[in-house]
Amino acid sequence: RTRRTTPPPNLLTADLNMREWWIHVGLICVPLVAVYLHIPAPHLSATLQKWHSAGDFFHFRGKKIFYRDSYGALGSSDVVLLLHGFPTSSYDWNKIWDPLAQRFHRVIALDFLGFGFSDKPRPHRYSIFEQASIVEAMVAHLGLSNQRLNLISHDYGDTVALELLYRSDQNRTGHLNFNSLCLTNGGIFPETHHPRLLQTLLKDSSILATFLTRLTNFMIFQKGVREVFGPYTQPTDAEFWDMWTSLRYNDGNLVLDSILQYINQRFQHRDRWVGALTSTHAPLHMIYGPLDPVNPHPQFIRLYMHLVKRSTVTILDDHISHYPQLEDPTGFLKAYFNFIHSF
Repeated sequence: RTRRTTPPPNLLTADLNMREWWIHVGLICVPLVAVYLHIPAPHLSATLQKWHSAGDFFHFRGKKIFYRDSYGALGSSDVVLLLHGFPTSSYDWNKIWDPLAQRFHRVIALDFLGFGFSDKPRPHRYSIFEQASIVEAMVAHLGLSNQRLNLISHDYGDTVALELLYRSDQNRTGHLNFNSLCLTNGGIFPETHHPRLLQTLLKDSSILATFLTRLTNFMIFQKGVREVFGPYTQPTDAEFWDMWTSLRYNDGNLVLDSILQYINQRFQHRDRWVGALTSTHAPLHMIYGPLDPVNPHPQFIRLYMHLVKRSTVTILDDHISHYPQLEDPTGFLKAYFNFIHSF
């Protein structure tokens, strides 16, 4: 017969102490997590409140969409439309807004559905196609359906712009007339696009995403955004907070996983969107920050120049990364105005 050995009393005591410690940790953490999950969104800063107050809303299929429409240069009939990236908002254009208004008759930007001050429905199947339809609806709402528009797009907005371009050029069902298109640092080629780890987890793991969207906090957000800005062009603390505030507005953190399906949509519809880019006759330009870890140099820009032969390209200084309009507004505007004056 085998004899059963009893653990020494000191080991039993240590085991009980460890269990008791974990129980205490659980009792402390559970209410803390519960409190965090219901923490209210931060208040708008004065600058973000000013941006909000200067805008307006229109309705798209029962959803409120925020936009800004500024009248600028007298004697010009030119209109520029700005399409922002993920996960931020129209406020990304704030540093170049006034200079654009000095050149164009109207400067217009919107917050896509699920972003910024627009509604953020959930559950909802967010798609590039719907966002393109929202842009078309806004253009119609503003009475610009027959106006030739100059588009500037960034990141997520690049893909929306390519769907609009496809509708305009390929199947003639589009309700937007292109005068020109300027793209900036967007994952238009899935094969050269490198999403961040959190983005990959959110778009591919529905169970994990439910927890991650609720547990994402300012420090995690700040770390992720810091990685896609250059070392000398980092946002200020106030700018980081404004980005976070616009994300948290209307519980925007809870729809991140749904919106991120756009990465999968880029793979599914690559031929449609890249095809529209390579075949259009609209004037094209690319403004590129080469330190971008999401669309790295030189792979991205080499592929762009190889496939999109009709486009002109501006590569900004080596230290400019994924947000060129915020990191180098002067260089961005110089490149854009040179492009606009070239045709």
